[in-house]
Amino acid sequence: MTSLLAVLIDGSIYASWLFLVAAGLTVIYGVMRILNMAHGSFYAIGAYSAASLVGWYFNNGMGPAWVSYLMLVGAALVAGLIVGVIVERGLLRLMYGRDEILMVIITYALLLILEDGMKIVWGVSPYFAYQPYSELGRTSLGLLKVSNYDLALVGVSALLGLGLWAWLERTNQGKVLRAVIHDREIALAMGVNVKLMFTITFVLGTTLGALAGALTAPAISVVPGIGIEVIVLAFAVVVIGGLGSIGGAAVGALLVGLSRAAAVHYAPEFELFVIYGVMSLVLAFRPEGLFGRTLARKI
Repeated sequence: MTSLLAVLIDGSIYASWLFLVAAGLTVIYGVMRILNMAHGSFYAIGAYSAASLVGWYFNNGMGPAWVSYLMLVGAALVAGLIVGVIVERGLLRLMYGRDEILMVIITYALLLILEDGMKIVWGVSPYFAYQPYSELGRTSLGLLKVSNYDLALVGVSALLGLGLWAWLERTNQGKVLRAVIHDREIALAMGVNVKLMFTITFVLGTTLGALAGALTAPAISVVPGIGIEVIVLAFAVVVIGGLGSIGGAAVGALLVGLSRAAAVHYAPEFELFVIYGVMSLVLAFRPEGLFGRTLARKI
């Protein structure tokens, strides 16, 4: 029972992190049909911004520890907003309507540029912001001790998923956005400002990516290359769930998280392969993903 509980807890924590990373990626694809390879760099920018700000705060003994949690979120919001607006207005807006493969190449080039840019700004030495992680302490669950920060991450991920669903399903702006998703041309003909909706969507996606990085920063050492590592996992999650589906991203993250946790505890030698095994199994029966929609071609 202890081993099974450990798998469930570890899998849920890992799944919550995966969902945070993948949510922004699937939102951008769902509306803009852009497979954003640079999403990992937005994650890394959020992590670097949060780690440097929180590290400065604690190194200078500025005040109470709870302020650092506000700094994590604030750094992500500012970084995501600034980078998202610059990239969408300065680059992607010039490329709308181009082939999806070309957009993949463009965003991959942007990934390489941003990775080198982060090295120029923050250098290559690791950044640490462990204080918010350790301040919350640990909780005993039977024979297991679990970090309260990790448990809080599960709650944040669930609230974020519910918030995205409520925004898309229950608000007027969300309904307009869904109209753009289903038929961009008709939405434009009905007077919807599609370019503005694209800007809002892309900034939301970059902010979600930066938020994932900021919330992860206290649990890791922030070093060059972390963005490249997570983009592969994020793509696996959204492909399993179905490109453009928030619910699919949540289910895909849960499947991957629990599968990886089971492999770590019962068959560690398969840890590196289990994620791609799950993806291959799903795609063998559902090529469009678990919740993906088959789109008709427009002639």
